[in-house]
Amino acid sequence: MVARNKLYAAPPYAVEQAIKKLGENLRTARLRRNLTIAEVAQKIGTGPRAIRDAEKGKPTTGIAVFAALLWTFDLVGQMEAVADPSKDERGQTLAFSQGRKRSRRSGWMDDDF
Repeated sequence: MVARNKLYAAPPYAVEQAIKKLGENLRTARLRRNLTIAEVAQKIGTGPRAIRDAEKGKPTTGIAVFAALLWTFDLVGQMEAVADPSKDERGQTLAFSQGRKRSRRSGWMDDDF
């Protein structure tokens, strides 16, 4: 038996609520466009269950399904704003106060041939 990811069973409350809100928003977008679940599923190449799961905000739904739904409704451009570093005030403050740290050791390359 494969162990389930605990995050799927009990995500942090804020995460759960954000995913549910995204699902609700996607459902509203679909209904406003007068599209059925079957039509949307066919357009993105998945089954109706994936669409229903996304609209319910199930945490096991893959991000590709959410992204494809956004694309279907011509909303995928909004994904560019997700985790935008220029809008991460806390991260910018931390980076400024700590200074830049290298991600690799200095001197990893040398001129020895």
